[in-house]
Amino acid sequence: MVILVLGSGAREHALARSLALDPAVDEVLALPGNPGIAGLARCLPGDPTDAALVVHVARTEGVDLVVVGPEAPLVAGVADAVRDAGIDCFGPSAQAARLEGSKAFAKDVMAAAGVPTAAAHVCTTPEQVAAALSATGAPYVVKEDGLAAGKGVVVTDDLAEALEHAAICLAREGGRVVIEDYLDGPEVSLFCLSDGTDVVALDPAQDFKRVGEGDTGPNTGGMGAYSPLAWAPEDLVPEVLAQVARPTIAEMSARGMPFAGVLYVGLALTSTGPRVVEFNARFGDPETQTVLARLRTPLAGVLRAAARGELATLPPLEWDPRSAVNVVVAAEHYPATPTTGDAIGGIERAEEVEGVHVLHAGTATDETGTLVSAGGRVLSVVAVADDLPRARDAAYAAVGRIDLRGSHTRPDIALAAAQGGVDLPDEPRAEA
Repeated sequence: MVILVLGSGAREHALARSLALDPAVDEVLALPGNPGIAGLARCLPGDPTDAALVVHVARTEGVDLVVVGPEAPLVAGVADAVRDAGIDCFGPSAQAARLEGSKAFAKDVMAAAGVPTAAAHVCTTPEQVAAALSATGAPYVVKEDGLAAGKGVVVTDDLAEALEHAAICLAREGGRVVIEDYLDGPEVSLFCLSDGTDVVALDPAQDFKRVGEGDTGPNTGGMGAYSPLAWAPEDLVPEVLAQVARPTIAEMSARGMPFAGVLYVGLALTSTGPRVVEFNARFGDPETQTVLARLRTPLAGVLRAAARGELATLPPLEWDPRSAVNVVVAAEHYPATPTTGDAIGGIERAEEVEGVHVLHAGTATDETGTLVSAGGRVLSVVAVADDLPRARDAAYAAVGRIDLRGSHTRPDIALAAAQGGVDLPDEPRAEA
């Protein structure tokens, strides 16, 4: 099987790595890929949002399956073009990808499907924003309606900050914001693979969105993650499948826009049960790096079954019971304008730590062939070990061997879970 992976981040490196390890895969191609992916796949130049180019490459290279990594090609309709060309594609149509492309659309689908989520107000004017923020009260949750690479959400107790973020979003062409009630409780990421009818869940993970220790500072694309979640309720996955994923997939099918790909369900485990924080239409980064590190079932067959409407024929997925931790190495000044072009060293030494592999995100090679930083999140350092404390220790030991001027990491990825300190909100008492 020849597989083409679209994208250039650490998520795509994780996908390419898992696919390259699959005995059923003859070759992995990546468009455009990155220097790390080039070590295990053939990287091809080009824009992954260019549907005509992707179809041309897939036909020319005899590709059996196209796997779409990031959201932009999905919203651009690349998956539609690939399927129209008669080539299997893992990734939803442009219509179905609106579940990520528009938070207002996602809220409408959730309401129709009876999915538990926060109450929301869709606003297009500053006056509507002010009224909605007054109605919800603090903490204020303000979300840009469209794609924002994981950084369009502000959660704050500061009304002025909430109003400022909303104003910035509204100032953009067609600007809309969604104001939501705040959801208490720890957040969980659950990737649900769908073929348009059936749904299979991967193991849950938890990511860390804010840049600073103790969930301080601005939101980022994600500073790290870990899996599995020993503290999560045992019935979490079947409950989310029954109450969220399957009703959503059924609603999308009823609307004539069947969803085939990854429905990323971002959840808050509140005092009244799991509530959906957001949907994405692709694998999440940085959680994918930990989840795929633990998946023992060969990945290619799973993704092809989803692309072909054959998930019901798959046996249950098999998982490595050990823990995986991903620590993101970010460039200086990230998530503001990151410093790029700095030399990166120590990756080979980092991978000498037992159980560690390093995935490239924002990297490139300069004219001298030196590996340099080329984005905000530069590397994902992934460690797999017998338990969470050991996986954390290995990941941070490996991070300590990487040399990138001005780089920074969060020091507390998976720390609370490793210390048994993740608390679920108390269930509300029944009234007498």
